[in-house]
Amino acid sequence: GPLLHIIAAKAVAFKEALLPSFKTYAQDIVGNAEALAQVFVSRGIPLVSGGTDTHLMTLDLRHQEITGRDAEVLLDGVGFTCNKNAIPFDPLPPRVTSGIRMGTPAATTRGFKLPEFVRVGGWISDLLDAFSHKSAELDALQRKMREDVTKLCQKFPIY
Repeated sequence: GPLLHIIAAKAVAFKEALLPSFKTYAQDIVGNAEALAQVFVSRGIPLVSGGTDTHLMTLDLRHQEITGRDAEVLLDGVGFTCNKNAIPFDPLPPRVTSGIRMGTPAATTRGFKLPEFVRVGGWISDLLDAFSHKSAELDALQRKMREDVTKLCQKFPIY
């Protein structure tokens, strides 16, 4: 039979989607994704599609000589959530991959705007560069970045 809780949830979601604030929120998500993508491209980290017009992007890490799995673990360790993702004609197996996928909805929901996404893009680029160049400063950079990410998130609490 009908699942009334699902019907009610859809009704609330449809009502919210009709609000002007939802349109603004959706535009912010895409604008933030475009800004984040521009940072990566400007730092020499190509995107599979060359850019984004949605809330998601996939970074091609082959030029950084870092696997998607390593990048996923590295970024998670400082507080950035992404997932390893295969790229077209990926030379690496699916459990390893040559790319990572990330999006902007969660941070946009917290209140991040363009300046925060530009900062985050720089941090991620710095960390990937340090890892791929086997920098002796990687551990110190990770510690500092974990602190910086925590401070930034404290400025934009979830509740």
